[in-house]
Amino acid sequence: MSKVKRALLSVSDKAGLVDFAKELSAMGVELISTGGTAKALKDAGLSVQDVSEYTGFPEMLEGRLKTLHPKIHGGLLAKRSSEKHMADIKAHGIGLIDMVVVNLYPFEQTISKPDVSFLDAIENIDIGGPTMLRSASKNFESVAVIVDPADYGKIIEEMKAQGGEVGGQTRFRLATKVFEHTSRYDALIAGYLKGISRQEEATPPTLTLTYKMASPLRYGENPHQKAAFYEERTDGLSLARAKKMQGKEMSFNNYYDTHSALMLALEFDKPACAIIKHNNPCGAAVGDRVAGAYRNALKTDPVSAFGGVLAFNREVDEDTAGEITKLFVEVVIAPSFAEGALKAFSAKQNIRVLELPEMLTKTLAGFDIKRIAGGILTQGWDLLRVDVKGLKAVTKRQPTPEEMNGLDFAWRVVKHVKSNAIVYAFEDRTAGIGIGQTSRVYSARIGALNAQEPLKGTVVASDGFFPFRDGIDEIYKQGVTAIIQPGGSVKDDEVIAACDEHGMAMLLTGARHFKH
Repeated sequence: MSKVKRALLSVSDKAGLVDFAKELSAMGVELISTGGTAKALKDAGLSVQDVSEYTGFPEMLEGRLKTLHPKIHGGLLAKRSSEKHMADIKAHGIGLIDMVVVNLYPFEQTISKPDVSFLDAIENIDIGGPTMLRSASKNFESVAVIVDPADYGKIIEEMKAQGGEVGGQTRFRLATKVFEHTSRYDALIAGYLKGISRQEEATPPTLTLTYKMASPLRYGENPHQKAAFYEERTDGLSLARAKKMQGKEMSFNNYYDTHSALMLALEFDKPACAIIKHNNPCGAAVGDRVAGAYRNALKTDPVSAFGGVLAFNREVDEDTAGEITKLFVEVVIAPSFAEGALKAFSAKQNIRVLELPEMLTKTLAGFDIKRIAGGILTQGWDLLRVDVKGLKAVTKRQPTPEEMNGLDFAWRVVKHVKSNAIVYAFEDRTAGIGIGQTSRVYSARIGALNAQEPLKGTVVASDGFFPFRDGIDEIYKQGVTAIIQPGGSVKDDEVIAACDEHGMAMLLTGARHFKH
């Protein structure tokens, strides 16, 4: 690789550009540039040749056509080691370009504006920039290509140390970075256009996804696993936009549990509190105020709540914050916090306090994605709501109004418990939660074992159907008076008969809520 003799600079983000160009010029590098970039460099006193002067062809179409010219791309794509390539460019009077410094029209920033017009978005789709980046990156053996201003300093240091050259490993790394950058850029465009066309395919033939690192994490689920949080560009609900009011950095498990707590808290219209531990609810409640909801949620399993994650669907006040600080918790998330609440939390600086106002106005967008060996599984988010109070019992006895309230509450909670799931509940709070067993009967037993108070008079929600009557008999032993479940078993008649035998009421939703 010979030293860099000619560089083409054309950037939207001009941060650090002038200083970088001055260093190049001081090393004898010839500079060619376009439009606003050329003006910025000339204003700084640098000698710059306009691209139109270099190609002998004017910029036109209101700036849409600038660098798409053989003198540009021939100079980028020519293999220096090929006699044929070198003969071609000599025959056509094409000069070599050894470095390209390009960053693209700010498409992402443009479409992030709430009032952006479709025309503005389209005009911010860069054509010449990605084309130059791809040409230069394809020929990385001969051309250094820079897309990130953060690389300017490193490149200058290397050139100074190597007599004006950029090393092969660096050129390869820069080219790789370019293709990552342009692929994300194209994915953003595709996503925007698909959104504009309102194509809401549940299972599109191709799935173009792009994520940007929001923060590295200390480790994953376990200390030996490397991890990071990558942010999705979405108009839907996003934890990436939560404002950390205090506390340590979020961990992998913190993010995962906070998502689950948030989803459960948002099931309710009344002030609610959800407590999550190891990605499962260990308590949930509603009340007239968040303080009461918190106290009742904590009653379900105060032992498991230690080190848990809390979510509220209303502003957290000073009284509630004061009570929370009596318990060790990892994260508290809410749409807002009263000034007194933040003061109370400040006494426990390790508690991560996240404020997310949009949780009251936005819902999840896109797909629920699970990674498996060799691919991904996608599904729509489980946002299904059932009008429980509009259901008619399949048993001889109809639920009382109090039971109906409890069944509605329990059904909202069981959706967020790992299968097989059984939730014992009163009208306003969970009483016992059976989580993730291979047998529904086992879940019923464990939910009862976890209960901190007698279950007489509670109701039960089951995330899936009862395959046999044994689950009903087990639940009846605990004093349960009513059950809500999807139905759909070949033994439904047997299960309903068991409820009638025990004098219990049962509702069938016709929809299940498995959560693996």
